[in-house]
Amino acid sequence: MRVESFTVDSFVHVVKRGGRGMDITKNKSDQWRFVRLLFYMNNEFADENWERRTKKQGMFSWPVDLPTRRPLVKILAYCLMPNHFHLILKEIKDGGVSLFMKKLGESMTRYFNEKYQEKGSIFQGAYKSRTIDSDEYLRYVGAYVMAKNTFELYPKGGLEGAMKNFDDAWKWAIDYPFCSLADYSGGREYSVILDKDLLGEIFTSAKKFKDFCQNCKFTDVRHPSNLRIDIGLV
Repeated sequence: MRVESFTVDSFVHVVKRGGRGMDITKNKSDQWRFVRLLFYMNNEFADENWERRTKKQGMFSWPVDLPTRRPLVKILAYCLMPNHFHLILKEIKDGGVSLFMKKLGESMTRYFNEKYQEKGSIFQGAYKSRTIDSDEYLRYVGAYVMAKNTFELYPKGGLEGAMKNFDDAWKWAIDYPFCSLADYSGGREYSVILDKDLLGEIFTSAKKFKDFCQNCKFTDVRHPSNLRIDIGLV
C-alpha cells in the first residue's frame, strides 16, 4: 500500500502495521485503549495526561477543564487486528490525517513500551494510505475493513469458514467490540467515535450492509466485483 497525497474532503483508507509482524496489543485492556485513543487523539489539542484526567470518568468523557474538542478527521470506520489496524478517514482540515496518525502511533508506542518494557516503535514505519476515489470503491473498502478483517478472526475457520457459515459468522462479528461493524449492522446504536458521513448514506440500513458483505468475493481480492482492490495496499 502506498502513501498518497490528499486534500480536505478526501476519503482515505489507512493501514498501520506492527513491526516485524508483532502484535500491537496483547490483551483486552490494550484493545480497549486503542478504541479510546480513536476518540481522544482525534483532537487539535494535545493532552498527554488524558488517561489521568479521565480515570474517574466514563470511557469517552471529555474533561470539562480542557478546551472544546475539535476533531482532526472524521472516522467513518475502523477495525483493530492483532498486528495492525485499518481506518477509513475523511480529511476535514489540512494535515488532519497525518497529525491524527502521528498522535495515535506515538501514544500506542509509548504505552506499549512502558507496560511491556520494550524499546523503539512498535510499528513498521509510517502508516500507509490510499485515497478512495468513488462511492463504489468506498462501499467495497467499508466492507473490506469491517467485515473481511473481522471474519479473519472468526473462530470456526477464519475468513473461509465465515463465508461458508455467513449468518453465524455475522452474529459473531457484530459482537467483536474493536471494530465499527456493529455500528453499521444494528449491533450498536450510537458511537462517539464515528461520523459515518458518505458511508452511512451508502449503507442506509443494516440489511443493505449485510447483503453487500455477503456478496463480496473476499477470498479473491482480484475478482472484478471487488473493484480492483489490491491486497498489497491493505
